[in-house]
Amino acid sequence: MSQEVLPPLARYAPYRRAGDLVYLAGIIAVDTVAGRTVSGYADIPADARAALGETGEMSVDSKDGPIAAQSWFIMEQLQRVLEEAGGTMADVVNLTQYFIDLRDFPIYNRIRATYFPNPPASTVVRVAELLPTPESLLEVQAVAYIPERRG
Repeated sequence: MSQEVLPPLARYAPYRRAGDLVYLAGIIAVDTVAGRTVSGYADIPADARAALGETGEMSVDSKDGPIAAQSWFIMEQLQRVLEEAGGTMADVVNLTQYFIDLRDFPIYNRIRATYFPNPPASTVVRVAELLPTPESLLEVQAVAYIPERRG
């Protein structure tokens, strides 16, 4: 996986600036360079798997792994997009999170908290389906306040 901002799935910008506000497109757990959806712990680095709580027990990891891995991937990509826009996670003022299954929220919320010690305003919505595949469990959209650099 690249440490750079991944290209979008289609013809849209990863973010757009409007003065001091930066609007980020919805981020899903898809490695667009490799052309695959993150579907579990095996799709993320070993150090991240350990930090997220991978147990090595198939009965646990097969249930928690998909949303944990997707949550981590999305937060990491969000951080990269913000850095490219000149900001940090601390600049995020609003998040909108779209879930296929709201029972996944507690795992996502635990992971999100590690990226946002001072949480932004937040909205959670349940949806019927996300692009690009049925494996996509979560999409996160953000708005950040990043003052334009002058002079």
